[in-house]
Amino acid sequence: MDSLLAWVNMPMSAWLACSGVLLLGAFVQRATGFGLAVIGAPLLLMLEPRLVPVILVLFGFTVSLMMVRHYWHEVRLDSIGMALVGRLPGNALGIWLLLAAPMFVLEKLIAVIVLFAVLVTLCRFQLPVNRITLFCAGILSGIFGTVAAIGGPPIVLLMHGLPADRMRGNLAAFFILTSMLTLITLALADQIQLWHFQVAITFLPAVLIGNALADAVAHRMDRRLLQGASLALCTFAALGLLW
Repeated sequence: MDSLLAWVNMPMSAWLACSGVLLLGAFVQRATGFGLAVIGAPLLLMLEPRLVPVILVLFGFTVSLMMVRHYWHEVRLDSIGMALVGRLPGNALGIWLLLAAPMFVLEKLIAVIVLFAVLVTLCRFQLPVNRITLFCAGILSGIFGTVAAIGGPPIVLLMHGLPADRMRGNLAAFFILTSMLTLITLALADQIQLWHFQVAITFLPAVLIGNALADAVAHRMDRRLLQGASLALCTFAALGLLW
């Protein structure tokens, strides 16, 4: 592993810190339904910007695969169908931003996306769920997901009225399909390199441990407290990017 980290010029201390971020993100996503990218994007940008968005998309896909097997019977295509259609133009706009905007602009944009995610989680706006709102949420999800791997909040905004297990199942199915679409989009734009997959393998144990810990202990924890602590962390990290 040392030789691989040297090849991509990543210090061991940065690798350990990034592993901790991914472990925490996987834990929160498994426990609450989403959170890997919301926690990971601002912190990884501070630690190792080259990991955003590719590594987060890869692990968002991985955690969603592990989640959907628990909730597959709750998945309803009519809940996410139009949102998936909206992801297509959203991904196109997102990749344009990723290629055209300088890094300091992307950092500010990602910080705003994270703060939007926090606001959505805290305020629980009530919006009608129909083909138009799903399509618009899909567009925003495509932009956010391609730039920062944070495609969940626009969909959560519409789904939070569903029962908890149904929301988790539909979010997991949505993330699986949209992560694949985002990876294809990033690959076509030459934003994915072999080293992304090699480094991702070294981070995989942290993600698996975070998921397993959530499976074992999350049901005993106060989810509001867990969510509040993770949102506070996201907010401070996002504000740090804005400064």
